[in-house]
Amino acid sequence: MSLWLTHPLFIPSLVVGITILLWATSLLPEFITALLFFAVAMVAKIAPPDVIFGGFASSAFWLVFSGFVLGIAIRKTGLADRAARALSSRLTDSWPLMVASVVLLSYALAFVMPSNMGRIALLMPIVAAMAKRAGINDGTRAWYGLALAVGFGTFQLSATILPANVPNLVMSGAAEGSYGIHLNYLPYLLLHTPVLGWLKGAVLIVLICWLFPGKPHAPRDLTPPEPMSRDEKRLAWMLAVVLFLWVSESWHGIGPAWTGLAAAVITLLPRVGFINGDEFSTGVNIRTCIYVAGILGLAITVTQTGIGSAVGEALLQVMPLDAEKPFTSFLALTGITTALNFIMTANGVPALYTTLAQSFADATGFPLLSVIMIQVLGYSTPLLPYQASPIVVAMALGKVPARAGMLLCIALAAATYLILLPLDYAWFTVLGKL
Repeated sequence: MSLWLTHPLFIPSLVVGITILLWATSLLPEFITALLFFAVAMVAKIAPPDVIFGGFASSAFWLVFSGFVLGIAIRKTGLADRAARALSSRLTDSWPLMVASVVLLSYALAFVMPSNMGRIALLMPIVAAMAKRAGINDGTRAWYGLALAVGFGTFQLSATILPANVPNLVMSGAAEGSYGIHLNYLPYLLLHTPVLGWLKGAVLIVLICWLFPGKPHAPRDLTPPEPMSRDEKRLAWMLAVVLFLWVSESWHGIGPAWTGLAAAVITLLPRVGFINGDEFSTGVNIRTCIYVAGILGLAITVTQTGIGSAVGEALLQVMPLDAEKPFTSFLALTGITTALNFIMTANGVPALYTTLAQSFADATGFPLLSVIMIQVLGYSTPLLPYQASPIVVAMALGKVPARAGMLLCIALAAATYLILLPLDYAWFTVLGKL
């Protein structure tokens, strides 16, 4: 025991462990836990300041910030209500249809828009306006279901599309950097979409309808919409340019975060923009921004201090990896990813897991590429909301309580591991990947 107390990773592990426990149990508001992590980590000197506060330099943080700003403008100009009017007239006849339409819209947008945070920022005000028109009020279980449909549909289902999800990009970069393996769009889509896209989407729709029941009322507003105002037209054109720049990132090399930040700055400019200082101060949820920075900073700290590597090596020793038992090995590799998700969150898991993939391949007899691909099911299925920052952002924008998000996380994870994991193993086998 005394040797462990003097181990250089003891204090960092203690700080990280307590932070994760507080987020998982919601004993403190999430942003206070993040601030507590920053304070204790700096006082204890577990890592340099640029590591601990690395979340503030992350593109994900600035996508969250710009998403809040653009969301305010979309609502204020009436653009959200106009889009919702067009959707609600066709998609609010029944609750399953309404939930399914939101999930499918979240998934479909991932094919053309590479940023989880950007998609959530674009969709949330539109879905909120659509819910309002259908008689679903803020703070009701039905509204929580729709907000979670945006978050879960955006993050979990987009894992099947290679460039549409940050963990996918981390995995792709790590695979290329460590082994010279280049992941291709269509083979990746074929491997993951049937089970983790289509079937998981269907399970998500069923769970939301069951856990968060609602009774939408199809609007009977027959009056034609008013012509678009000048501000609506200007904002629509700006969003079209932003969307084009997001989609064409591979051409110009400007990340979605910086395109979004530029758009947010234009939105805030006097006489040119769409919102004033008071609307900015009341509409931008700084609490959520701090929480997201805390999650990202924690993941960076875990990687830089060596905690993640130590945990990964320990898991390698205890997990039942056996070339004679392929299904058990498949299950164990998914379990390793799930365990890493608790300490590194989804964005950080692929960076560590992929570097250990050769050891896993040697132990299981699986092809190296297949071992790398198996992690997708694990990191795309968080057990708790804090493990996936896009879900956290969707919950914050929709003012969804932690309990509701946790309930859907656990329910979907249980369905995924009990039903979809065996089907995923069967699909890998059919494609000759195992």
